[in-house]
Amino acid sequence: MATTLADGLVLFGITGDLARRRLFPALYALAASGALDMPLVGVGRTTLDDADLRNRARDALAAADVEVDPAVFERLAANLMYVSGDYHDAATYTAISERIGDRECVVAYLAIPPEVFDDVVRGLAGAGLHKGGRLVVEKPFGRDSKSAADLNEIIHRHYSESRVFRIDHFLGKEPVQNLMVYRFSNTMLEPIWNRHYIRGVQITMAEDFGIEDRGSFYDSVGALRDVVQNHLLQILSLLAMEPPVSDMPDALRDERVKVFTATRALRPEDVIRGQYAGYLDEGEIAPDSDTETFFAARLEIDSWRWAGVPWVIRAGKGLKSTVTEAVVEFHRPPRMLFADADSAPGPNRLSFMSKPDDRIAMSMQSKRPGSEMVSGPVDLALDYEDEEGEGRDAYHRLLGDALRGDPSLFAREDGVMEAWRIVQPVIEEAPPVLSYEKGTWGPDETAALLGEDWEWITR
Repeated sequence: MATTLADGLVLFGITGDLARRRLFPALYALAASGALDMPLVGVGRTTLDDADLRNRARDALAAADVEVDPAVFERLAANLMYVSGDYHDAATYTAISERIGDRECVVAYLAIPPEVFDDVVRGLAGAGLHKGGRLVVEKPFGRDSKSAADLNEIIHRHYSESRVFRIDHFLGKEPVQNLMVYRFSNTMLEPIWNRHYIRGVQITMAEDFGIEDRGSFYDSVGALRDVVQNHLLQILSLLAMEPPVSDMPDALRDERVKVFTATRALRPEDVIRGQYAGYLDEGEIAPDSDTETFFAARLEIDSWRWAGVPWVIRAGKGLKSTVTEAVVEFHRPPRMLFADADSAPGPNRLSFMSKPDDRIAMSMQSKRPGSEMVSGPVDLALDYEDEEGEGRDAYHRLLGDALRGDPSLFAREDGVMEAWRIVQPVIEEAPPVLSYEKGTWGPDETAALLGEDWEWITR
C-alpha cells in the first residue's frame, strides 16, 4: 500500500463535464479541510489561461450551490494553474512539469476517454512525472475483458498496480459504506447472513428520466457498461463478501474479489435487455441502435455461504421512479400463524436505500390493532442524516484517499477483470432489446427472471 502523501495534483480533462459537476466541488471541500496545499495543474485541449480556469472553478461551485468561503477559494485559486495542449505532444508534459515543479509524489487524475490513456501515461513517464506518483483512472475501465486487459498493460508499463487507483464513485457514497459497517458491526446479522435464512437478494438502480443530453456517450455504452458491470456488481460484492481479516485496504478488496471469482458468468438466458420507446428519436443516437437502456440479470454465487441463493439486479432509465436500493429477503416462517384467510404474512426484508433517501429498514411482522390475532408488516427504519453536508460527497472522499494513498475504496485489477468475466458472455452474445414504455418497470419479460414464487420489490 502506498502511504506517501501527494505533493502535486494534475487533472486531465479539467474543462469537461465531470470536472464542472464533481471535481471542482471536491477540490474546494479538500481545500476547506486543509488537505490541498499543493500545486493543482489542470490540463485540457481548450485554450485558456490560469485566470480562466479559476473563473471556471468559481462558476462550477456556484452551479453546485456550494456556499463559498472567500478565504478558502483564494487558497484554492492560488494553487490552480492551467496547461493547454495536445495529449499526443511531449511539449504538453514538459509544460506540466514546469508548472508543477520538483515534486516527489504527483497524482495524475485521468478524466478522459480510455483511448488516450496510452498517450497520457507515456507522456507523464517521458517527463518523469510518474516516479513515486499515482494514477487515478475514471470508469469505464475498458469496454470488455480484452480492452480492460489492454488498458492494464498500458498503465503497468509505468505504474505498478499499487499506484493505480481505479475510481468507482459509488464506493465513496455514504450509504454504500454504511452497508459494510451495518453488516460487520452488528453481530446479530452474521448467524442469519447465508443461504439457510436468506431467500434472495434484489438490487435496483432505477431512474425515471431518459438519457437527456448524453446520447452520444450513452449509445456507446448502455446500461450494462454504464452501471451494472461496476456499480451494481460492487454492491453485490459488499453484501456477499466474507468478513475481512482486518480493515487494511487489501483485506477489504480481497474479499470483494473473492465474491466476483465465485460468481457464475452470465448466460443470455439469465438476462433481459430493454430499450424504452422513443430512445431512437433522442439526439445523437444511431437509427438502428441496439443499445439497452434497461438491463436485468439473475446471478448465482457458487460459495458455501450463498449456493442456491438468487441475486437479481436491474438498472434502467425511463422507469417508474428513481430509486437505488438493495433488498435482502428472508425465508418465510415454516408455518403460517396469525394469518387471515385472505393473505399470508409477507417475508422479513432488510433494505438498504440510497435514493431517493438514505435509509435502512427492516420489514417485520407485528400484530395488527384490533381484537383478532393477525399480523401485519411494520418497518423498523433508520433515516440517515447527512451531518457533513458537502464533505460527504463521494468525489471529495475518494480524491482525498488517492492523495493520501489509501486504495480501500478503489477497484483493483483482479476485481475489474473478474467483473468483466461475469458479463463478457452477454456482451459477445447479447439477447435482443425488448421495447418498454417510459414510466413502467421495464419489459414485462423481466418477471421471468424471478420464477413463480417471487416478485420484484418496487417502490
